[in-house]
Amino acid sequence: MPSHDVMPNMELYQPMQVEDALEIANRYAERGWLVGGGQDTYGWLKDRAKSVDALIDLSAIEELRGIRETAEGVEIGALTTLTEIANSDLLQSNFSLLTDAAAVVASPQIRNIGTLGGNVSQDVRCWYYRRGLSCYRAGGNLCYADTPQGMNREHALFEGSRCVAAGASDTSSALVALDASMVIRNQSGETVVSAEDFFVGPANDIVNTTILRPGDILTAVRIPSTWAGATFYWEKVADRNVWDFSLVNIAAAFKTSNGNITESRIVAGAVQTTPRRLTTVENAIQGQPKNQQTGESVMSLATEGARTLAHNGFKVPLLQNLVKRAIST
Repeated sequence: MPSHDVMPNMELYQPMQVEDALEIANRYAERGWLVGGGQDTYGWLKDRAKSVDALIDLSAIEELRGIRETAEGVEIGALTTLTEIANSDLLQSNFSLLTDAAAVVASPQIRNIGTLGGNVSQDVRCWYYRRGLSCYRAGGNLCYADTPQGMNREHALFEGSRCVAAGASDTSSALVALDASMVIRNQSGETVVSAEDFFVGPANDIVNTTILRPGDILTAVRIPSTWAGATFYWEKVADRNVWDFSLVNIAAAFKTSNGNITESRIVAGAVQTTPRRLTTVENAIQGQPKNQQTGESVMSLATEGARTLAHNGFKVPLLQNLVKRAIST
C-alpha cells in the first residue's frame, strides 16, 4: 500500500507565460491540475482523494499577479495573494468589502500564500466527499451528509440538489456583492462572466463548483467602479477567529440618499454551494431607511425557502441576524 505521507508521482510543469500554461492545460485536460498557492490542492492529492497525471504550477507567471486601476475600475490578477488584497490601499479606499473578506480567510500564513483565484475556485469542504467516499458529488448515488445521522452542522440551507455541501470561499460573497467579473482564458480565447454566473450549484453541475472546465484558466477578477466608495458591511461567523471556514458570512453594499437605501447588493456565503444573492431582501429595502427597524422588518425574508438538516438549524437565525446587522449598521 502506498504511503500517504508523500505526494503521488506526477509530472510537474512550471510555465512562465500564460500561453504556455494554456497549451499544457489543454493537452492534459481533466488529467491536469492547475495550482496557484496550493492550499486546497495538496491535501486532495496527498490523501489520494483525487489523482492527476500532471501538476501545472502557475506561480511563476507574473502576468497573473497584481492589482491594477483601470478606466472601468480595478483588475486583480488571479495569483494575487489574499494578504496583498487585504493590504492594498487602492482596494481599501474603494472596495473595502473585499479587503475585509480577504483579511479573515484562514490564517495569516495561508493568506500569505493563498491566491484570490484559488480561493474562489476551491472545492467544497464536506468531509464525506473529502474522505473519498462515493457520494453524489464523487459519482455515487448517496449524500452521506443529508441523512438523520449525517454530520451536517456546516452544510447548506438552500439549493441542496443531491449534494448539501456549502461553499467555502469567503471572497466569493464579496465579489458577487461588488458585481465583479471573472476573466477566463483557454486556447480558444478569452471569456468574461459575472461573478454571480461563475459559481454553479449541484442542480446544474454535481461535479464542479464553478464554470471552469479542463483547459480553462482564471486569469483575473475585475471590479467595476459602480460600487466604489459605497457603504459596505462584511461579517464572518466561524467557530474560531482564525483557520476556520465560515458557518455563515454576509457581504453587503449599499448606496443611500438622505439616509434611505437607493441600491443594494446583499450576499450570503456558506448557506449553499454558491454565494446566495438575497434579492428578496434587496427589493424589500429599496427606498427604506438604512436602520435597525428596516433590518428587523426584512430579516426573516433572508431565510425563506430554507431547508434545515439535522444539525444546521442554527444557521437560520444566524443568517437573519447578520442581514439585520448589515442593514442596521
